[in-house]
Amino acid sequence: MANALQKQDISVQYIGPLRDKPIFFNKLKKFFYQTFLRKRYLLDRSLPLLQGYAQQVNDLLTKDSVDVLFSPGTIPLAYLESSKPLVLWNDCTFAGLVDFYAYTSNLCRESITTGHTVEKRVLERVDLAIFSSDWAANTAIENYSIDPSKVKVVSYGANLECNRSLEDIKRFVSLRSRTKCQLLFIGVDWIRKGGDVALAVTRRLNQLGLPTELVVVGCKPEIDEPFPEFVKYLGFIKKANPEGRIRLNNLMKTSHFLILPSKADCTPMVLCEANSFGTPCLSTDVGGIPTTIKNNLNGKLFSEKASVDEYCSYIVEIFSDYDRYDELALSSFREYESRLNWDTAAKTVKALISELVTSS
Repeated sequence: MANALQKQDISVQYIGPLRDKPIFFNKLKKFFYQTFLRKRYLLDRSLPLLQGYAQQVNDLLTKDSVDVLFSPGTIPLAYLESSKPLVLWNDCTFAGLVDFYAYTSNLCRESITTGHTVEKRVLERVDLAIFSSDWAANTAIENYSIDPSKVKVVSYGANLECNRSLEDIKRFVSLRSRTKCQLLFIGVDWIRKGGDVALAVTRRLNQLGLPTELVVVGCKPEIDEPFPEFVKYLGFIKKANPEGRIRLNNLMKTSHFLILPSKADCTPMVLCEANSFGTPCLSTDVGGIPTTIKNNLNGKLFSEKASVDEYCSYIVEIFSDYDRYDELALSSFREYESRLNWDTAAKTVKALISELVTSS
């Protein structure tokens, strides 16, 4: 995100990393809630920690050298006092997170109350609230009653470098097998990311007569049996190093679909990354995913309760009409080029910030 803004000739002064300084009393609270009440207590939403973050920002900030204070999250802004315009670019709100992920489920009442209070405080104070999805933006407007005019939606981009052209994508697609379907699953949480569904879909496709392989990157499949022969588990691949990037790039090039039947997700950037290789995505209409994936443009969204056969019917239908698959793959790349890349996102955000600064 910061690199993308810098490429748009925006001078960025980094403030951080901010140090966690949990107060002993709050650690004691967390222990009490977990041990005796079986509830989660969020240290990062505790007032002493939030006030400590604000103090660190104030200490590190060169006040006269910046036009805008920009943050990818609400927590550092909670108790920050500044006369500078405040800009937020986030993928969710606290309201959207409650009972959405495991770590924000079964929260104690204190964490819920403080979390909402802090979120509302920040969203009321920021001059520009940018979110990566319509879902996240709506949770801000509906739960915290903030002015819709200062809420904008700008998608995140792919966290992979891309100098690929449409001709490159055509070549990748032409080299993909027309007799065997390769599904790619990338995630660090097998259950939340829908690995069980991806596995069931692959098994069923093979039963239906379409030879299909599921390539799993990241988390280890949680199954009570030896890996079926149609599953290839590659473990965690680091895209931060050259070897890892090459391996991931090759997987994206050769896969027919990225399959990510998530049960909860804000803005999974792996969808954008797959599209940058002309790889359509099969996912669910939960959280912020519908802002990224548009049906029949860069993939297909299914209900969280969709049956395995619904996935299979779509895959078989597309795979059996390869001209249609070919067009979907090329359209996926066009979606990446037009809106799911960091350059486009940063240009849009720069324009919004420039307008804010000019009017301030």
